[in-house]
Amino acid sequence: MKGDKRTAVRLPSIAVSPFGAVMFRVLYAAVALSVVFLLVAIDLDGYKDNYDGDVSLLDALYYATVTVSTTGYGDITPVTPTARLVNIVAITPLRVVFLVILVGTTLEVLTRRTREEMAAKRWRSRLRNHTIVVGYGTKGRAAIRTLLENERTKETIVVVDPRPESVEEANRDGLAGVVGDGTRSDVLNRAGIAEARQVIIATQRDDTSALVTLTARQLNPAATIVAAVREAENDPLVRQSGADVVITSSEAAGRMLGIATQSPAVSSMIEDFLVYGSGLDLCERTVRAEEIGGSPRDSVDIIVAVVRDGTVMTFADPRAATLKIGDRLVVIHAPDTGQTHS
Repeated sequence: MKGDKRTAVRLPSIAVSPFGAVMFRVLYAAVALSVVFLLVAIDLDGYKDNYDGDVSLLDALYYATVTVSTTGYGDITPVTPTARLVNIVAITPLRVVFLVILVGTTLEVLTRRTREEMAAKRWRSRLRNHTIVVGYGTKGRAAIRTLLENERTKETIVVVDPRPESVEEANRDGLAGVVGDGTRSDVLNRAGIAEARQVIIATQRDDTSALVTLTARQLNPAATIVAAVREAENDPLVRQSGADVVITSSEAAGRMLGIATQSPAVSSMIEDFLVYGSGLDLCERTVRAEEIGGSPRDSVDIIVAVVRDGTVMTFADPRAATLKIGDRLVVIHAPDTGQTHS
């Protein structure tokens, strides 16, 4: 669907208002006109007025105006070699510059779409191992914030949202975006789904999350897909559609509310884990060479889970009693001090 505005790729850029763009051109035109006037004014004797012979400052301004506007009535002409040389090497190029400034707006309109398409093509050709975030609402923005806090760059994140205003907001935040429905394969293809490493689905509706998950999984069987749903009963549906991880937002919020009333300290610790860099953090790392063959309890880090062949095992699971090559460990650490808690 080439040229379909509903699925347009929008890249972050510095926004300039139409009024500001016009004022910049007016300023450039005034500078060009002023330079021509000064060149003529400093050599009035090099010009002849066919009306009375003498050239005044007002005549110089008149000559500069009709010359740079390419009108050129011919009533005032350069007569000395110096004046003619100045016209050749300076005033004529300034006339061309002035003309370009006048038609700059039209040229920009004519070439903008071509530039945008070329920029989008170059951008898409460089997309590799990026993260696609479908939905730039509260959940999507929070997910992106967490990615950036964990040393991901804005260049590796692409936002997909059907609302143009949401994608414009993402552009203002320095993120590339695609305007379109994430359930459609052509929209995800514009976001580079085939080369994506991760897909985060943070839509407003559970049925939409399931459809986006299904489409994304068909287009990229290897990507890690994380989806959010509102209701726990929709968790199996989204997992069957291809999601690796499903977060139930309403149930998680309800649990937090219940825990907060029964044990505020536990609730505070959970909140601490959710806010990166504020205290204790959960992170995942590869098992170290010196840890292989040992127990999770022997590590200098606090290991809470072991990931082996895609299976997550708690530290108390008998299968995780001995660490093996290729294991990934979920550990607790404190980034503000750089030291391990015990």
